[in-house]
Amino acid sequence: MEKKYDLVAIGDVTTDAFIELAVATVKTDPETEEMTLTMPFADKIPYKSLNVIPAVGNSSNVAVGLARLGLKTAILTGIGEDRYGQEILDHYDKEGVGKEFVKVNPSLPTNYHFVLTYEAERTILVKHEEFTYHPVDSIGEVEWIYFSSVGEHALAIHDKISDYLETHPNAKMGFNPGTFQMKLGADRLKRVYQNTYALFVNKTEAEHILNTQDADLKDLFAGLHTLGPKIVCITDGPKAAYVSDGKKVYKTVPYPDPVPPISRTGAGDAFATGFMAGLMNGLPANEALLWGPIESMSVVQAFGAQTNLLTKEKLFEYLSNAPADYKAEEI
Repeated sequence: MEKKYDLVAIGDVTTDAFIELAVATVKTDPETEEMTLTMPFADKIPYKSLNVIPAVGNSSNVAVGLARLGLKTAILTGIGEDRYGQEILDHYDKEGVGKEFVKVNPSLPTNYHFVLTYEAERTILVKHEEFTYHPVDSIGEVEWIYFSSVGEHALAIHDKISDYLETHPNAKMGFNPGTFQMKLGADRLKRVYQNTYALFVNKTEAEHILNTQDADLKDLFAGLHTLGPKIVCITDGPKAAYVSDGKKVYKTVPYPDPVPPISRTGAGDAFATGFMAGLMNGLPANEALLWGPIESMSVVQAFGAQTNLLTKEKLFEYLSNAPADYKAEEI
């Protein structure tokens, strides 16, 4: 049976309002190294700019990014019956993302988040509405699923996705656990991890999942593979990106920024987009690793997690012009 889509992304979608702060202070706790953003209380605080961007969110960003790279994608998500929801549907039409699995919830507003940006980093005010979704098995036969952030009300969808993968053994899943999923813990998501083909986390998230601190990188990979994923990607911000196929671990340096980053929002989703595209185009993990940082480099040059997502032609152009040290090296 011919598959209608190469990939169906599953996860919450939102409209992001990017507020570029003019006045703020960043403080770092000397013991925990936790960073806090502070602003004057009960005062009028100037801001530099406002950019409102529809149809974003971890899974939505990957669905759009892969569509721009020439793959057939759709998204299973929920929206409200309001103008923000309609803007999201219009955006999917524009980007060529299938919207037949988007559930419209008439009594609820569409998710709307506020992204406070300062010095290229971001703090996000989030609220996930308690949407209902189309059944996971309504997606039919697909080769790939990409699953990421959902709200606390959507606990059951984790089991439904696991059910789908266990009854469709030829389907593969890329999984990027969101904040709520991190809080659930690895035990509650045991079946999700067992059915994950490619896992995407940053170094801090990897330590959180394994309940460890200051762990050796290879120990992190070994622990995450034990949970079930065949391929594990660990990013370390602007320092490096790593991948393990269960046998070997590879590292690549970041693709050089042409100018200083404007906003790092969406960098992780962009990395996952590039890496997933590499896998879906038949590349081994070490070669797919080189696609991810290029997408991240491009996305951080603009506000919005999708603004600078690349076409396949542009991605290949960056690959062909990569510096000599931009390669995946075994460590």
